[in-house]
Amino acid sequence: MTQKNVLLTGIKPTGQPHLGNYFGAIEPALKRADGNRDNFFFIANYHALNTIDSAEELKKLTHIIAATWIASGLDPSKCHFYKQSDIPQIFELETILNATVPKGWMNKAHAYKAAVDKNRADKKDIDSDVNMGLYNYPILMASDILIFNANKIPVGKDQIQHVEIARDIAMRFNSKYSTTSLTLPEYIVEKDIQEIPGIDGRKMSKSYGNVIPLYGTEEDWFNSIRRIVTDSEANHTIETFKATTFYGIYHHIATEEESQKLCESMVGHNIGWKEAKEDLMEKMIKRFKEPSSVYLDLLHDTNHIDSILDEGAKKILPIAKETLGKVKKSVGVI
Repeated sequence: MTQKNVLLTGIKPTGQPHLGNYFGAIEPALKRADGNRDNFFFIANYHALNTIDSAEELKKLTHIIAATWIASGLDPSKCHFYKQSDIPQIFELETILNATVPKGWMNKAHAYKAAVDKNRADKKDIDSDVNMGLYNYPILMASDILIFNANKIPVGKDQIQHVEIARDIAMRFNSKYSTTSLTLPEYIVEKDIQEIPGIDGRKMSKSYGNVIPLYGTEEDWFNSIRRIVTDSEANHTIETFKATTFYGIYHHIATEEESQKLCESMVGHNIGWKEAKEDLMEKMIKRFKEPSSVYLDLLHDTNHIDSILDEGAKKILPIAKETLGKVKKSVGVI
């Protein structure tokens, strides 16, 4: 009998989503989930506590992330959509796993090592500004995965280690207690995802301040699009135009036919950068105006967002309780 695929995706509410998030994470995740009913999408608000220390900001970002995914096409009736904080079994499982995970594993975790390396470079104590949430991040992430028996975890390359640690934790626990309580997860890496450039040519990132917001007003989009860096090259070929920052953004939003038409118009000097940016603005409106309206309507009714997330958690609590029950029985606390 073939084991069904149980996919789990965590979304950390740490900032306003932009086009890079959409094409690099949201759209691929929704496409992958299409047709598979065992999909778990959760807002990782406890993970966000490592970097956000404002209650008001965390609540706001939680609603923003939920509204973004729903507006992008996530259907809560066809998947499990919930807040991490609404599943208390995750945190009880983490406590149990803390007693089985060697400290050395956490010393090698990428996020902790990066923080230590930065402190060394800055000539600070190696653990300066490192909280236990960051240090234990991989164990909490493992608990997010293992509590729902997820066996397929879509991640970026920088997150592979976390899934490998979750698998190692499950194997160690099962071996130590002679049980099969925890399902061994595997990672899935999307191979064809391309990074979308920011308006300054670097990778689109909130930390660079070079983003085009995903959902919002037309004014928001226009203010970003008009700032896209362009060159004064008067004799572009198709190849050199396709290498520009502008085209790197445009072709993600437009169709292949529209992208080819733009190339020919720019190379043939039929239009200039001003007209090209106006064209991009039209494509943004065509593709994202309707979901933006859904997004803004949701944010005007955050109680509705909360009810969706609450209902999502209620439906899956029995799964979490069953897994935790098996684990507690294995270790002898019940």
